[in-house]
Amino acid sequence: MVIGVLTAGGDCPGLNAVTRAVVSRAIVTHGIEVVGVLNGWDGLMDGHVRPLTRDDVRGILQRGGTILGTSRRDPYVHGDGYASVRRTVEVNGIDAMIVIGGDGTLRTALALQEEGLPVVGVPKTIDNDIAGTDMTFGFDTAVSIATEALDRISTTAESHNRIMVVEVMGRTKGWIATYAGIAAGADAILVPELEPDLKKVADTIRARHRHGHTYSIVVVAEGCKAPTGESVLAGLDAYGFERLGGVGYAFGAELERLTGFETRVTVLGHVQRGGTPTAFDRVLATRFGVVAVDLAAAGRFGEMAALRGSDVIGVPLADACAEVRGVDPALLDVAQTFFG
Repeated sequence: MVIGVLTAGGDCPGLNAVTRAVVSRAIVTHGIEVVGVLNGWDGLMDGHVRPLTRDDVRGILQRGGTILGTSRRDPYVHGDGYASVRRTVEVNGIDAMIVIGGDGTLRTALALQEEGLPVVGVPKTIDNDIAGTDMTFGFDTAVSIATEALDRISTTAESHNRIMVVEVMGRTKGWIATYAGIAAGADAILVPELEPDLKKVADTIRARHRHGHTYSIVVVAEGCKAPTGESVLAGLDAYGFERLGGVGYAFGAELERLTGFETRVTVLGHVQRGGTPTAFDRVLATRFGVVAVDLAAAGRFGEMAALRGSDVIGVPLADACAEVRGVDPALLDVAQTFFG
């Protein structure tokens, strides 16, 4: 048996840990050969693959990014589906693919599975918005980076008596904003799951100032709509997909107008997505890779490795594609306890 493995979509801390686990589990436990597909679906469409041995994946556990490379090209958006990748699969004798990616990548994997390509999925995103799993690897690292940035920004905010608006990633959901905001003691957290009430936020900030707290930290998820009601985009990427970013500036300007207090905006951007994964993400990614190989070896295609409670199990890949998972309202209620 030959298993192909690819990473697609945005990069994410922990991708190399998954690749390492896939190669080691396949070779050591199951005697399965592994080939790495380079640059995501690009490589599967254009025939760019290479054999992977245990020597190829030594020393990559702690590295960010992905040794396989990635891209946002998609065989259904930029090609003809399974017909676009069939030659690479057949020429390289690939019996099954382990696909590591976010909800868009996993939807493509499910479509290929339905067309006849045996696939096992591994959920990957710093946004933590994939249904079917309690958590995705990369999220813990992104939250840790965002929290450290908020801690640092708090000291300069206090020194200058300012409102500091910090925009974090998360695409259309507010997982990073909520977790980092709670961890850093933010005074307001704005997420797409709840329509922001800026008048209420401004009232809270003014009340803080009246009681001697002359600075405030406001965390904004990039997927929030601007005060005027529209999404704020940073243009299109090379493959024609919309890029979010910049809504923090719209909120900053409006909060300054409503409060009269000097407001500064920081957009953390891709710093949240790079660098060394946390220990938690390394372990979770490793467990996902091991289970993905076990699923493939058992012929359980059309499934995905998923964290359920403390266990990593196989669940239907369709579960990941059913919806984009938002923040639990109960967690948002916890966050609101500490505003002001």
